[in-house]
Amino acid sequence: MSYSHARSLDGHVAIVTGAAQGVGKGVAAALLERGAAVLLVDIQGEKLAATATELGAPGRVEQIEADLRDPDSAPRIVARAVEAFGTVHGLVNNAIATNEPKAFVDITTDDLALGYEVGPRATFLLMQAVFPLMVGAGGGSIVNLGSGTGTGGEPKWGGYAAAKEGIRGLSKVAALEWGRHNIRVNVICPFAESDGVKFWKEFAPNDYAKALGRVPMKRIGDVRTDVGALVAFLLGSDATFITGQTIHIDGGIGSFR
Repeated sequence: MSYSHARSLDGHVAIVTGAAQGVGKGVAAALLERGAAVLLVDIQGEKLAATATELGAPGRVEQIEADLRDPDSAPRIVARAVEAFGTVHGLVNNAIATNEPKAFVDITTDDLALGYEVGPRATFLLMQAVFPLMVGAGGGSIVNLGSGTGTGGEPKWGGYAAAKEGIRGLSKVAALEWGRHNIRVNVICPFAESDGVKFWKEFAPNDYAKALGRVPMKRIGDVRTDVGALVAFLLGSDATFITGQTIHIDGGIGSFR
């Protein structure tokens, strides 16, 4: 069972980071299905190229290999989107990096820096870079990826949780400041079958099974039909009065956060 609002994103241009696999790939697929043009961003060049080919949609898919740890990557990414499609209407900050799981006392400053640079700092810089384009276009929509690991806490993921909560904090402030420009900023916290979750399932199967057991709907989300569909909604014109929100796409596991 899936939801699709056909052609709801015709004429829209979106940037999706971490798009070579997992949630980012699923989001990009959902946006393309609804008519958007999408710039795929990832550090994994070969996998990114393969994903662009797999997604199809000639003329509506472009790619750029970028290391989000480099602060100069944000203006370069946005410039590539403008070069390819003329402007930017939507931004999906999905990329993250971590060296965890680790016990809290074993987390290093390098571990924290990795999560911060790829997570909140890159999110912040890309948001700043698209701001003037969205103002010029009369508005836009930004969807940033948080995590239930941050909103609810999860042992051995301290640095990751901190990075994700940092993203939520800056998203709230931007939503409050940019609403007057018709720019919406929302956060989603998915529990979906991403590559990271697949690794978690393999690395800690008992923890994964316990988490799945807490999901009222007794399944894990699909990156395209569950997560991607909601992102498409938030980027489109059906969600023009929704901003500053954190939405858990997790089958109910985060209902009280």
